[in-house]
Amino acid sequence: MTVRVVVGGALCHEGRLLAARRSAPPELAGRWELPGGKAEPGESVPEALVRELREELGVEAEPLERIPGEWPLRPGLVLHVWTARLLSGEPAPLEDHDELRWLGPGELDSVDWLDQDRPAVAEAGRRLRAERDERAERDEQHTRSHGGA
Repeated sequence: MTVRVVVGGALCHEGRLLAARRSAPPELAGRWELPGGKAEPGESVPEALVRELREELGVEAEPLERIPGEWPLRPGLVLHVWTARLLSGEPAPLEDHDELRWLGPGELDSVDWLDQDRPAVAEAGRRLRAERDERAERDEQHTRSHGGA
């Protein structure tokens, strides 16, 4: 059996991760996911992510790196998640979603994520916390090197 890849986007902006609430199908409606969709034949997974985020959210994004792992969705479909940087646009729920939320690292447990998204969300949260900690350390070093001014 051929396995198709569904790509999820861990879209990060200003230290926060974008969560999208499903509006369909009925068995998934009301739960939260990383936005994305199926890669088309002949399309690379990063290309699919760019297209899906444009279609679903109306934004331009740059795929950065794949989060290790893959998660089965149903027979013949597997989820791969990539981190992505928002380049332009303000995300809006255009397709398959009825609400979006930007969540900081400490807020990721505030929504009911789809089970298959949870491991990637946890990894994205670890990366956001690490980036935040690195920024704080750089800021502290900068302040110390400039005499607290």
